[in-house]
Amino acid sequence: MADTTARALQLLDLLQSAQQRTVAELAERLDVDERTVRRDVARLSDLGVPVETLRGRYGGYQLAPGQRVLPLMFSSEEAVTVFLGLSRAQAADREPEIAAQTALSKIKRALPATDAKRIDTLLGVMTHTAQSGGAAPDPAVMLTLAEAVNRSRVLDLRYLSGKGVATRRTVHPYGLVAHSERWYLIAFDTDKQEERTFRVDRIRTARSMPGSFVAPQQTDAAGRLLDHFVDADYRWQVVLRIRETEERIRAKLPRSVARLERLDGAVARGRDDTPAWHRTEIHAESLDWLPSVIAALDCEVVIDRPEELRNRVRDTATRMLHAAGDAR
Repeated sequence: MADTTARALQLLDLLQSAQQRTVAELAERLDVDERTVRRDVARLSDLGVPVETLRGRYGGYQLAPGQRVLPLMFSSEEAVTVFLGLSRAQAADREPEIAAQTALSKIKRALPATDAKRIDTLLGVMTHTAQSGGAAPDPAVMLTLAEAVNRSRVLDLRYLSGKGVATRRTVHPYGLVAHSERWYLIAFDTDKQEERTFRVDRIRTARSMPGSFVAPQQTDAAGRLLDHFVDADYRWQVVLRIRETEERIRAKLPRSVARLERLDGAVARGRDDTPAWHRTEIHAESLDWLPSVIAALDCEVVIDRPEELRNRVRDTATRMLHAAGDAR
Protein backbone atom coordinates (compact mmCIF):
# COMPACT_ATOMS: atom_id res chain seq x y z
CA MET A 1 0.00 0.00 0.00
CA ALA A 2 2.85 2.33 0.85
CA ASP A 3 4.39 1.76 -2.61
CA THR A 4 1.03 2.44 -4.28
CA THR A 5 0.57 5.69 -2.35
CA ALA A 6 4.12 6.84 -3.02
CA ARG A 7 3.71 6.10 -6.73
CA ALA A 8 0.43 8.01 -6.84
CA LEU A 9 2.11 11.05 -5.27
CA GLN A 10 4.98 10.75 -7.74
CA LEU A 11 2.44 10.59 -10.57
CA LEU A 12 0.78 13.75 -9.26
CA ASP A 13 4.17 15.46 -9.11
CA LEU A 14 4.85 14.50 -12.75
CA LEU A 15 1.48 15.83 -13.87
CA GLN A 16 2.02 19.10 -12.00
CA SER A 17 5.46 19.66 -13.54
CA ALA A 18 4.36 19.54 -17.21
CA GLN A 19 1.45 20.70 -19.32
CA GLN A 20 0.83 17.18 -20.62
CA ARG A 21 2.26 13.69 -20.11
CA THR A 22 1.78 10.68 -22.40
CA VAL A 23 0.94 7.27 -20.96
CA ALA A 24 4.19 5.83 -22.30
CA GLU A 25 6.22 8.65 -20.72
CA LEU A 26 4.55 8.19 -17.33
CA ALA A 27 5.08 4.44 -17.47
CA GLU A 28 8.78 4.93 -18.16
CA ARG A 29 9.23 7.56 -15.43
CA LEU A 30 7.36 5.46 -12.84
CA ASP A 31 8.95 2.17 -13.99
CA VAL A 32 5.58 0.44 -14.37
CA ASP A 33 3.44 -0.74 -17.27
CA GLU A 34 0.81 1.44 -18.95
CA ARG A 35 -2.05 -0.47 -17.33
CA THR A 36 -0.71 0.45 -13.89
CA VAL A 37 -0.49 4.09 -14.95
CA ARG A 38 -4.18 4.06 -15.92
CA ARG A 39 -5.10 2.52 -12.56
CA ASP A 40 -3.09 5.16 -10.69
CA VAL A 41 -4.74 7.94 -12.69
CA ALA A 42 -8.14 6.50 -11.82
CA ARG A 43 -7.11 6.43 -8.16
CA LEU A 44 -6.19 10.13 -8.29
CA SER A 45 -9.54 10.91 -9.91
CA ASP A 46 -11.33 9.03 -7.14
CA LEU A 47 -9.49 11.24 -4.62
CA GLY A 48 -10.82 14.36 -6.34
CA VAL A 49 -7.71 15.30 -8.31
CA PRO A 50 -8.92 16.88 -11.61
CA VAL A 51 -7.03 14.73 -14.16
CA GLU A 52 -8.15 15.08 -17.78
CA THR A 53 -7.68 12.34 -20.40
CA LEU A 54 -6.42 13.47 -23.81
CA ARG A 55 -7.43 11.20 -26.70
CA GLY A 56 -5.60 10.55 -29.94
CA ARG A 57 -2.25 9.22 -31.12
CA TYR A 58 -0.28 11.57 -28.85
CA GLY A 59 -2.82 11.59 -26.07
CA GLY A 60 -2.19 11.18 -22.39
CA TYR A 61 -3.10 13.02 -19.22
CA GLN A 62 -3.06 16.56 -17.90
CA LEU A 63 -4.36 18.40 -14.86
CA ALA A 64 -7.46 20.47 -15.51
CA PRO A 65 -6.38 24.09 -16.26
CA GLY A 66 -7.02 26.54 -13.45
CA GLN A 67 -7.59 23.87 -10.83
CA ARG A 68 -5.96 24.00 -7.43
CA VAL A 69 -4.23 20.70 -6.77
CA LEU A 70 -2.94 19.59 -3.38
CA PRO A 71 -0.56 18.50 -2.11
CA LEU A 72 1.96 20.81 -3.73
CA MET A 73 5.20 18.87 -3.51
CA PHE A 74 8.77 20.10 -3.54
CA SER A 75 12.06 18.30 -3.23
CA SER A 76 14.55 19.92 -0.82
CA GLU A 77 16.45 21.43 -3.76
CA GLU A 78 13.28 22.78 -5.40
CA ALA A 79 12.18 24.35 -2.12
CA VAL A 80 15.58 26.00 -1.68
CA THR A 81 15.38 27.45 -5.19
CA VAL A 82 11.97 28.98 -4.44
CA PHE A 83 13.15 30.24 -1.05
CA LEU A 84 16.24 31.87 -2.58
CA GLY A 85 14.16 33.64 -5.19
CA LEU A 86 11.60 34.92 -2.70
CA SER A 87 14.15 35.89 -0.07
CA ARG A 88 16.13 37.77 -2.73
CA ALA A 89 12.97 39.64 -3.68
CA GLN A 90 12.49 40.53 -0.01
CA ALA A 91 16.08 41.73 0.35
CA ALA A 92 15.66 44.07 -2.60
CA ASP A 93 13.03 46.07 -0.73
CA ARG A 94 13.13 47.36 2.82
CA GLU A 95 9.40 46.68 3.08
CA PRO A 96 8.96 43.16 1.65
CA GLU A 97 5.79 42.35 -0.24
CA ILE A 98 3.19 40.58 1.89
CA ALA A 99 2.72 38.07 -0.95
CA ALA A 100 6.39 37.02 -0.73
CA GLN A 101 6.16 36.59 3.04
CA THR A 102 3.00 34.48 2.88
CA ALA A 103 4.40 32.38 0.03
CA LEU A 104 7.50 31.60 2.11
CA SER A 105 5.31 30.60 5.05
CA LYS A 106 3.03 28.38 2.96
CA ILE A 107 5.90 26.53 1.33
CA LYS A 108 7.57 25.99 4.68
CA ARG A 109 4.39 24.53 6.19
CA ALA A 110 4.08 22.13 3.25
CA LEU A 111 7.58 20.73 3.76
CA PRO A 112 8.51 17.74 5.92
CA ALA A 113 9.91 18.79 9.29
CA THR A 114 13.47 17.79 8.34
CA ASP A 115 13.43 19.80 5.11
CA ALA A 116 11.81 22.79 6.82
CA LYS A 117 14.60 22.77 9.42
CA ARG A 118 17.24 22.74 6.68
CA ILE A 119 15.53 25.70 5.01
CA ASP A 120 15.48 27.56 8.33
CA THR A 121 19.21 26.93 8.65
CA LEU A 122 19.84 28.31 5.16
CA LEU A 123 17.77 31.44 5.71
CA GLY A 124 19.37 31.97 9.10
CA VAL A 125 22.90 32.27 7.70
CA MET A 126 22.14 34.08 4.43
CA THR A 127 22.87 37.80 4.33
CA HIS A 128 22.68 40.44 1.61
CA THR A 129 24.48 43.64 0.82
CA ALA A 130 22.62 46.66 -0.54
CA GLN A 131 23.63 45.57 -4.05
CA SER A 132 22.40 41.99 -3.85
CA GLY A 133 20.51 40.14 -6.55
CA GLY A 134 21.18 37.78 -9.43
CA ALA A 135 20.44 34.16 -10.15
CA ALA A 136 20.31 31.55 -7.42
CA PRO A 137 23.21 29.05 -7.25
CA ASP A 138 23.01 25.26 -6.97
CA PRO A 139 20.51 24.64 -4.12
CA ALA A 140 22.18 21.40 -2.97
CA VAL A 141 25.51 23.21 -2.61
CA MET A 142 23.80 26.09 -0.79
CA LEU A 143 22.23 23.69 1.72
CA THR A 144 25.60 22.07 2.45
CA LEU A 145 27.32 25.45 2.84
CA ALA A 146 24.57 26.82 5.09
CA GLU A 147 24.64 23.82 7.40
CA ALA A 148 28.42 24.05 7.67
CA VAL A 149 28.24 27.78 8.50
CA ASN A 150 25.50 27.15 11.06
CA ARG A 151 27.34 24.30 12.80
CA SER A 152 30.91 25.60 12.28
CA ARG A 153 31.82 22.46 10.34
CA VAL A 154 34.95 22.09 8.21
CA LEU A 155 34.27 21.89 4.46
CA ASP A 156 36.08 20.16 1.62
CA LEU A 157 35.49 22.16 -1.59
CA ARG A 158 36.14 21.40 -5.24
CA TYR A 159 36.55 24.94 -6.55
CA LEU A 160 37.07 26.39 -10.02
CA SER A 161 39.39 29.41 -9.95
CA GLY A 162 38.87 32.53 -12.02
CA LYS A 163 41.36 31.14 -14.57
CA GLY A 164 39.37 27.92 -14.89
CA VAL A 165 41.76 25.80 -12.81
CA ALA A 166 40.14 23.13 -10.64
CA THR A 167 41.42 23.21 -7.05
CA ARG A 168 40.66 21.49 -3.79
CA ARG A 169 40.22 23.62 -0.66
CA THR A 170 39.71 22.84 3.01
CA VAL A 171 37.94 25.78 4.62
CA HIS A 172 36.26 27.04 7.79
CA PRO A 173 33.06 28.76 6.53
CA TYR A 174 31.76 31.90 8.27
CA GLY A 175 28.89 33.15 6.14
CA LEU A 176 26.92 33.27 2.88
CA VAL A 177 26.42 36.68 1.29
CA ALA A 178 24.58 37.84 -1.83
CA HIS A 179 26.22 40.81 -3.54
CA SER A 180 26.04 42.31 -7.04
CA GLU A 181 24.50 39.37 -8.91
CA ARG A 182 26.59 36.74 -7.06
CA TRP A 183 26.58 34.58 -3.93
CA TYR A 184 29.81 34.36 -1.94
CA LEU A 185 31.10 32.08 0.80
CA ILE A 186 33.29 33.79 3.43
CA ALA A 187 35.75 31.26 4.85
CA PHE A 188 39.22 30.70 6.30
CA ASP A 189 41.39 28.77 3.84
CA THR A 190 43.47 26.35 5.92
CA ASP A 191 46.11 25.90 3.20
CA LYS A 192 46.60 29.62 2.56
CA GLN A 193 46.16 30.40 6.27
CA GLU A 194 44.05 33.45 5.52
CA GLU A 195 40.45 34.46 5.07
CA ARG A 196 39.16 34.16 1.52
CA THR A 197 35.96 34.70 -0.45
CA PHE A 198 34.65 32.00 -2.79
CA ARG A 199 32.06 32.51 -5.50
CA VAL A 200 29.37 29.91 -4.85
CA ASP A 201 28.70 29.39 -8.57
CA ARG A 202 32.33 28.20 -8.91
CA ILE A 203 32.00 25.58 -6.15
CA ARG A 204 31.60 22.27 -7.95
CA THR A 205 31.14 20.12 -4.84
CA ALA A 206 30.99 20.79 -1.10
CA ARG A 207 31.37 18.08 1.52
CA SER A 208 31.27 18.37 5.31
CA MET A 209 34.27 16.85 7.07
CA PRO A 210 34.70 15.59 10.63
CA GLY A 211 35.54 18.22 13.18
CA SER A 212 34.53 21.79 13.85
CA PHE A 213 36.19 25.17 14.36
CA VAL A 214 35.71 28.33 16.38
CA ALA A 215 34.19 31.06 14.22
CA PRO A 216 35.58 34.60 14.51
CA GLN A 217 33.79 36.99 16.84
CA GLN A 218 33.02 39.46 14.07
CA THR A 219 29.77 38.16 12.60
CA ASP A 220 29.08 40.84 9.96
CA ALA A 221 29.59 38.58 6.94
CA ALA A 222 28.36 41.22 4.48
CA GLY A 223 30.84 43.74 5.89
CA ARG A 224 33.69 41.23 5.69
CA LEU A 225 32.87 40.57 2.04
CA LEU A 226 32.90 44.26 1.16
CA ASP A 227 36.21 44.67 2.99
CA HIS A 228 37.67 41.87 0.84
CA PHE A 229 36.58 43.68 -2.31
CA VAL A 230 37.90 47.08 -1.28
CA ASP A 231 41.25 45.62 -0.13
CA ALA A 232 41.78 43.45 -3.22
CA ASP A 233 45.34 43.40 -4.56
CA TYR A 234 44.76 45.30 -7.80
CA ARG A 235 47.33 47.10 -9.94
CA TRP A 236 46.59 50.67 -8.79
CA GLN A 237 46.18 52.13 -5.32
CA VAL A 238 44.38 55.45 -5.66
CA VAL A 239 44.11 58.03 -2.90
CA LEU A 240 41.75 60.99 -3.25
CA ARG A 241 40.65 63.78 -0.94
CA ILE A 242 37.02 64.64 -1.48
CA ARG A 243 35.08 67.46 0.11
CA GLU A 244 31.48 66.23 0.25
CA THR A 245 29.04 64.45 2.54
CA GLU A 246 29.59 60.72 3.00
CA GLU A 247 26.15 59.97 1.56
CA ARG A 248 26.90 61.75 -1.71
CA ILE A 249 30.35 60.20 -2.00
CA ARG A 250 28.90 56.73 -1.42
CA ALA A 251 26.37 57.31 -4.20
CA LYS A 252 29.32 57.25 -6.65
CA LEU A 253 31.86 55.19 -4.69
CA PRO A 254 30.07 52.43 -2.72
CA ARG A 255 31.67 50.58 0.16
CA SER A 256 32.69 47.68 -2.09
CA VAL A 257 34.77 50.10 -4.21
CA ALA A 258 36.30 52.64 -1.81
CA ARG A 259 37.44 52.94 1.78
CA LEU A 260 36.36 56.26 3.26
CA GLU A 261 37.83 58.14 6.23
CA ARG A 262 36.70 61.53 7.47
CA LEU A 263 39.79 63.66 8.01
CA ASP A 264 40.79 65.00 11.44
CA GLY A 265 39.00 68.16 12.46
CA ALA A 266 36.16 67.72 9.97
CA VAL A 267 33.69 66.38 12.50
CA ALA A 268 33.94 69.44 14.72
CA ARG A 269 32.96 71.85 11.95
CA GLY A 270 29.34 70.86 11.66
CA ARG A 271 26.67 68.25 11.20
CA ASP A 272 27.01 64.94 9.36
CA ASP A 273 25.24 66.44 6.32
CA THR A 274 27.79 69.26 6.05
CA PRO A 275 30.36 68.72 3.27
CA ALA A 276 33.69 67.77 4.83
CA TRP A 277 37.03 66.48 3.60
CA HIS A 278 37.30 62.68 3.32
CA ARG A 279 40.30 60.54 2.48
CA THR A 280 39.22 57.97 -0.11
CA GLU A 281 41.30 54.89 -0.95
CA ILE A 282 40.49 52.82 -4.04
CA HIS A 283 42.15 49.66 -5.31
CA ALA A 284 41.63 49.36 -9.08
CA GLU A 285 42.87 47.21 -11.93
CA SER A 286 42.33 50.10 -14.37
CA LEU A 287 42.25 53.90 -14.07
CA ASP A 288 40.05 54.44 -17.12
CA TRP A 289 36.77 54.74 -15.21
CA LEU A 290 37.97 57.17 -12.53
CA PRO A 291 38.01 60.51 -14.41
CA SER A 292 34.29 60.22 -15.17
CA VAL A 293 33.55 59.32 -11.53
CA ILE A 294 35.56 62.32 -10.29
CA ALA A 295 33.58 64.57 -12.63
CA ALA A 296 30.29 63.00 -11.52
CA LEU A 297 31.07 63.75 -7.86
CA ASP A 298 30.64 67.45 -8.76
CA CYS A 299 32.62 68.70 -5.77
CA GLU A 300 36.19 69.53 -4.68
CA VAL A 301 38.53 66.59 -5.32
CA VAL A 302 42.32 66.39 -4.86
CA ILE A 303 44.28 63.49 -6.37
CA ASP A 304 47.03 62.49 -3.95
CA ARG A 305 48.21 59.52 -6.02
CA PRO A 306 49.04 58.08 -8.48
CA GLU A 307 50.51 60.56 -10.93
CA GLU A 308 49.11 58.48 -13.80
CA LEU A 309 45.58 59.35 -12.66
CA ARG A 310 46.42 63.07 -12.67
CA ASN A 311 47.60 62.70 -16.27
CA ARG A 312 44.41 60.91 -17.27
CA VAL A 313 42.27 63.60 -15.66
CA ARG A 314 44.27 66.33 -17.50
CA ASP A 315 43.78 64.49 -20.81
CA THR A 316 40.06 64.13 -20.13
CA ALA A 317 39.75 67.80 -19.23
CA THR A 318 41.54 68.80 -22.44
CA ARG A 319 39.16 66.71 -24.54
CA MET A 320 36.17 68.24 -22.74
CA LEU A 321 37.50 71.74 -23.41
CA HIS A 322 37.93 70.88 -27.10
CA ALA A 323 34.38 69.60 -27.17
CA ALA A 324 33.14 72.87 -25.65
CA GLY A 325 35.17 74.89 -28.14
CA ASP A 326 37.18 76.55 -25.33
CA ALA A 327 40.60 75.06 -26.03
CA ARG A 328 43.40 77.59 -26.48
